[in-house]
Amino acid sequence: MSKLIYEKNNIESTIDSIVKRTMRMDLTWDWPGGVAYYGVCEAYYATGKKEYIETLKERIDEYIELGLPSWTVNTCAMGHCLLSLYEYSNDEKYLDIIKSKLDYLQNSALRFGDNVLQHTVSVNNDFPEQCWADTLFMAAFFMLRAGVLLEDKELIDDALNQYYWHIKYLQDPASGLFYHGYNNITKDHMSGFYWGRANAWAAYTMSEVGIVLPKCYLYPKYLDVVGSLEEQLSSIKLLQTENGLYRTLLDDKDSYEEVSASCGIAAAMLNKGNPLHIKYINKSTPGILANISTDGRVLNVSGGTAVMNDRDGYRGISRDWIQGWGQGLALAYLSHLIKYDELHQ
Repeated sequence: MSKLIYEKNNIESTIDSIVKRTMRMDLTWDWPGGVAYYGVCEAYYATGKKEYIETLKERIDEYIELGLPSWTVNTCAMGHCLLSLYEYSNDEKYLDIIKSKLDYLQNSALRFGDNVLQHTVSVNNDFPEQCWADTLFMAAFFMLRAGVLLEDKELIDDALNQYYWHIKYLQDPASGLFYHGYNNITKDHMSGFYWGRANAWAAYTMSEVGIVLPKCYLYPKYLDVVGSLEEQLSSIKLLQTENGLYRTLLDDKDSYEEVSASCGIAAAMLNKGNPLHIKYINKSTPGILANISTDGRVLNVSGGTAVMNDRDGYRGISRDWIQGWGQGLALAYLSHLIKYDELHQ
């Protein structure tokens, strides 16, 4: 039987270097920090090293003292680490901020159609009636985790509704891949490309639903999540490069290999636990490790990306700089790698 191939000591050492480099970054209360600190929490869960969660707690307490911004879909990504800090410390101040974010998402955030969250990056109406795959990580997954923690069925149902409609709007039935965004006004996918990180947001968050949600099989919309993920991964695996990575435009051989997408997709395969995916995971691991510097920087991560107008728009996004989402998704992948046997006993 195939087994995962990796050296645990090497993976734990790499996790440690990424966490330390991540905590040196001057991330603000926004989605880069939200994804980065989610990864730090995953590293804590995987290794049990309390210094990770304690260092993060100090950082979040500093943010709170400095003052928090207005809520958007993207700033709600920071809710992930708040959930972990509340579970760790039982400090009500974290829960209060969580509830404030949830109140925004449920009662104030812009929506369209069947209560689908519009993607927002500021307090303005940035992208009227557009849904982006990014929202699945920043808001829907957060809502699901919070709903489980608070035992709030209405919140869980709302989160699953977000998954359901993002699948309907963004997944191409023919290929199984996800488009970057959907415009409900023009009824199209705008430029219509299979952006790598969009597929990572979708795959990773869908793979977490069955892990996070108790008795997930009792929720009808969970079956759509399962079916969608299976279709997506069966297509994505065929687009893996010789280096074990995935491209910033998945089906475009002229676009570069992009490491944050590669981490998110490989982490989804780990969560899914299909033994047929092990050979693809084993190919991803050295490819990802080759893109992590000795000082913990995750390399070749594309910058923040809007729904671009054409292929060259996506191909031209810089990948020269350290990014919070690259750090966080790499930590998620490496953490799930060393927890695989525990999760799939």
